[in-house]
Amino acid sequence: MKLFEAERVWQQSTGKGVKVAVIDGAIQLDHPDLKNNILPGKSFVNGGLDHASDHGAAMASLIAGHGHGPGNADGIKGLAPDAKIIPVSFPSHDEGDVGGFSSARLGEAIRYAVNAGAKVINISLGSDVEDFDRAQIAYAFKKDVLVVVSTGNEGGRLTGLAASPGILAVGAVQQDGKVWADSNFGPQAMLTAPGVHIRSAGSYKPYRQASGTSDSAAYVSGAAALLRSKYPELTAGQIANRLVKTAGMAPGLEGTHLPDPHYGYGFIRPLRALKDDIPAGSKNGPLKVPDDPYADVDTNEPPPPAGKKTFLSDLSMATVGGIALGGLAVLVLVIVLVVRKSNRRNGPAPPPGGPGGYGAPGTWAPPQPGPYQPQPGPYQQHPGAGGFPPPPPPNRPAGP
Repeated sequence: MKLFEAERVWQQSTGKGVKVAVIDGAIQLDHPDLKNNILPGKSFVNGGLDHASDHGAAMASLIAGHGHGPGNADGIKGLAPDAKIIPVSFPSHDEGDVGGFSSARLGEAIRYAVNAGAKVINISLGSDVEDFDRAQIAYAFKKDVLVVVSTGNEGGRLTGLAASPGILAVGAVQQDGKVWADSNFGPQAMLTAPGVHIRSAGSYKPYRQASGTSDSAAYVSGAAALLRSKYPELTAGQIANRLVKTAGMAPGLEGTHLPDPHYGYGFIRPLRALKDDIPAGSKNGPLKVPDDPYADVDTNEPPPPAGKKTFLSDLSMATVGGIALGGLAVLVLVIVLVVRKSNRRNGPAPPPGGPGGYGAPGTWAPPQPGPYQPQPGPYQQHPGAGGFPPPPPPNRPAGP
């Protein structure tokens, strides 16, 4: 926390009154550094196989850990120690395929977090998330919730959730401000934050040390909570704007063309973001507006199920039933006319009835919708080994 001048930061804001949803592995609710800041949440782990996660506890502690002991001087204090955490359980990096990872359920988790009152959502799942309901990103955007996502730890190109419009994508830097070699990169990267040898709370052991863009995203979520507490009138895009306008670069890289695919606009400086005189700017700030396939749907109601739209999907069941019954009546009339014409030529018709003959009872029932069941997909931990391309040299034109 010395990197952020935390004591001076907390003179400006501690994140009080702000709820941050952490969509991650289950959080140990009685951890001494977290227990006073954890609100009721929900699990989206398939099969209900939900147990405490080192990764989830770590992210929560970097955002809103409050420490413990006399003066809360022991343990981990997060960047926004008075913010509250909404735990939204999802399979974590540590446990791998706990209960069957299903990125299809991520949309449900995001919607739940928004409706639970979160002003910031932290998703430190990186590039593991490729298949998700993009409409729920649009839902969060429309509801003025800032969604912060880690870029991933493979040292490769940004894909999936972190590359989506409406997202604030965060990469990792070392303590000297230079980009971490394993941090994923691309034109969608917006900010960086410390992500190497970060100490945080754990579940299997009280504390742990790790490296990754997950930690970086948690720091940015904490910084966003500080700003949302001090500037409640600002939109999510304007909060992102303050972080971008006050970001810094490592010594010797100040002339880098921004946004840079590795650094974005630079690493966060929360104290400057809180204190500097920054015009509010446009409503959306640097965030790109996501496409909303359900733009005409009341945002207070669940969206219609995803899938290909057909002619029949635009009709009510009553309408479909009316069309079908009308068609049946026309068919019966045609048969009657044909039979009568045949009778004139060939004599009296046989009595009605009989298997399958004219006059046999028939039934019609509208098709019944089946239950929607999201299919779990594989979830694999990516260790993020070295040997990846280094960051760009100073003054190298880069960006989208």
